[in-house]
Amino acid sequence: MKNPYEWLANAINNHTWTVAGVAVAVFVLALFGLTMVTMETGDDTYIDKDTPRGALLAHYKDTYGSDAIMLIYEADSVRNPDALRYIDRLQEDLRNERYVDEVSGVVDLLKQANGGTLPPSMAEINTIIEMAPPEMVERVLPSDMMTISVIALEPGVSTQVQGQVLENIETIISISEPPPGVSVTVSGTPAFSKEMGEAMGAEMGTLILVAMIFMTIAVMLLFSHVRYRLLPIGVVAVGLILTFGFMGIFGIPVSMVVIAAFPVLIGVGIDYAIQFQARFDEEARHSPLPEAVWTTITQMGPSILIAMTATALGFIAMFFTPVPMIADFGKVCAIGVASCYVAALIIIPVVGLITNYRPKNETQTVNPAPGTGHSLVLRYEHFIGKMAYTVAKRPLPVLLVFAIVAAGGYYLDEKVPISADEKTFVPDTMPALQDMEKITRTMGATSTVPVIVTADDVLSPEMLAWIDRFGTYEVEQNDKMTGVTSIATLIRDYNGGVLPETSAEADAVVARIPASTLESYLNGNMEAALEFSTVAMEMNAMKSFIEGIRSDIAWNDPPAGATVRITGSGEMFTALMDDIADSKTFMTVLGFAFILGFLLLVYRRIGAVSPLVPIAFVVGWCGGIMYFLGLDYTPLTAVLGSMSIGVASEYTIVIMERCEEELAKGVGYLEAIQTAVQKIGMAITVSGVATISGFAALTVSTFNIISNFGVVTVITIGFSLVGAIIALPAVLSIMYRHAGSPRAQVQAGAGVAD
Repeated sequence: MKNPYEWLANAINNHTWTVAGVAVAVFVLALFGLTMVTMETGDDTYIDKDTPRGALLAHYKDTYGSDAIMLIYEADSVRNPDALRYIDRLQEDLRNERYVDEVSGVVDLLKQANGGTLPPSMAEINTIIEMAPPEMVERVLPSDMMTISVIALEPGVSTQVQGQVLENIETIISISEPPPGVSVTVSGTPAFSKEMGEAMGAEMGTLILVAMIFMTIAVMLLFSHVRYRLLPIGVVAVGLILTFGFMGIFGIPVSMVVIAAFPVLIGVGIDYAIQFQARFDEEARHSPLPEAVWTTITQMGPSILIAMTATALGFIAMFFTPVPMIADFGKVCAIGVASCYVAALIIIPVVGLITNYRPKNETQTVNPAPGTGHSLVLRYEHFIGKMAYTVAKRPLPVLLVFAIVAAGGYYLDEKVPISADEKTFVPDTMPALQDMEKITRTMGATSTVPVIVTADDVLSPEMLAWIDRFGTYEVEQNDKMTGVTSIATLIRDYNGGVLPETSAEADAVVARIPASTLESYLNGNMEAALEFSTVAMEMNAMKSFIEGIRSDIAWNDPPAGATVRITGSGEMFTALMDDIADSKTFMTVLGFAFILGFLLLVYRRIGAVSPLVPIAFVVGWCGGIMYFLGLDYTPLTAVLGSMSIGVASEYTIVIMERCEEELAKGVGYLEAIQTAVQKIGMAITVSGVATISGFAALTVSTFNIISNFGVVTVITIGFSLVGAIIALPAVLSIMYRHAGSPRAQVQAGAGVAD
């Protein structure tokens, strides 16, 4: 059976235009898939609904209500009768909207106290407000210049439907004709999610454009010794389109973390194009084009496939995280690197044949003019080759220094804090975030921690007494609790301040509670919800807070057969902190294991571990960098270890593959190492700098989570080049000298250091 790379080389040489036509057809199909790509924000990006925790959160929101939309009214005096009449009229219009369950605000308080109508004068309004319970007034009228309407949506409303409702609300507000001086702002979690999705879409386009510009500049400066030096840019663009197409076809959404995948793919994907074009240019200098195509595809194809597979395995390790957005990042990157590899493998030789490719400076390859670009390339190649030879002759001091620094990095990595607060991930200037902060400053924190209680009969006197006792205990014992609402507190309110003594009495009280109120805290007679109001807390404090509630549940000894579980967004984000902590280490170890297993399978000898040794150094160095830069682990930086393994392995494997190729010619291992670094080093330096340029685009992001990731990844790629060009020769020297490669059973030789 013919080797697939030989088959492809023959197909491209003999049927160039047919291969080009098939490639165009696949590209058109990818464009169709691109139209199916969707944006995703909210809980589904942080937690898997198929897990017990995710299922409970989804059940809570489906049963007891979705996140509320809030309208902020601001004026010189919101107590003005004209302003209140406007608010009342607007609320009535909003109640008629589909998916809106209830709308409440200060006008409802005033109408309830005034026989169902709004008071006509400022004096009457002030009297009612002064006589109302202060805690009730504070919720709807935090100041004379601001009031808030709360729009409760029907339970189980999806993020997409929330977006539609928000658009309808904004339309109604735009034609509502508020009185002079009255402004209305839409806020709340749904508005925050909608605006974040819009910002993500704009951010993705910006980052891709900036990455392309940065990379183009890098390639023009560093890849000038070949003809069609911008061809790799086109190859990456095709690979990116293919990636988008597969995302649409397989239903992989764009999330806040996935956005960062595209500059990563631009940076990583260009490596393959540069490697193929550099080798094609090298072969075309002394061989006919068909032979150059054959050698490039059959020699570089398998070599880069091994490197690409290793890179993809680093991303595949991310599939096994419990955080959906991290898993999607891994999927997109794995698909992307494979797409870029295939694009480079086919496009570069096809373009070379169609354009009758001729290398630049063919007459200057032996004695290039001083100061020319080609001369500088030769000087750099000579420098890194000589350095590799020197390191290979005395490998132990280099490895010892690198290992000590890496060990320090691994130690400091454990001290890097973990951040899981969504509001710290987005731009500080995002209007929706500023509106939510305005509400918090004016009204205090509006967050709640829900607790779900299930039992054979939650309305039994025994269960109601426990729910009431537990709620009271938490509020009294915890200074971060501001109140609690539950089926027990509702029954008290509708039963003269006391709990019923029998189930029949409880059923009778429940029958008097309005259904719209009841359904927020009771689901049949087997499940009920408690909602604890809390003060504003940092995520670490929230984590301790929720752990304290969990301990208190056990301490308060629920009745036999009862199950009590904490849920809500706060619990989700604190669990995310644990998921990040566990995932970052697990993904790194799994990435190492995947790539190690793959290399052992390919090379079938212990020396296959060689490319991973420099990478182990790189991962350690990155941990130290994060600590010294004061960066946190987030859902994005958590992928750093696994991604570093995948990206860096490409450089080390390609060099080792070229070293093996040289050994097969019968040269000594020192000369083989020197030649491999000298010949491949320039290509990986160019591709590495281009990768850095692609990753550098991440640093200009307005999303803090992405820009911080960009800073670390830029440094990581720099470390990866150092590891490949300096550390790997030392590792290979020891391997060939002591382990014994079948191809290295040749006298070392003096090399060609000079």
